[in-house]
Amino acid sequence: MIPEGKPEVDATLRAILKDVLGLSNEQVAGFDDSTPLFGALPELDSMAVAGVLTEIEDRLGIVIDDDEVDGEMLETFGALSTFASAKALV
Repeated sequence: MIPEGKPEVDATLRAILKDVLGLSNEQVAGFDDSTPLFGALPELDSMAVAGVLTEIEDRLGIVIDDDEVDGEMLETFGALSTFASAKALV
């Protein structure tokens, strides 16, 4: 699935975080650009990051290089959305 716009990317990211981390619909629905992720969500540990990134690649049809992954990209929902959108919406 290649998204047509940022709202679709955000919806896909919410679904990924829900599925991979086992978060509730209510929790992910409340995420906004400033919602902290890595370091704030106990479910998003270093092992879970790999699963989240794999699902992002699969569901958005993008490739994430290892050198693109850093703490800033995973710091907030907005940062993750900006990164994924820049890769998926070309």
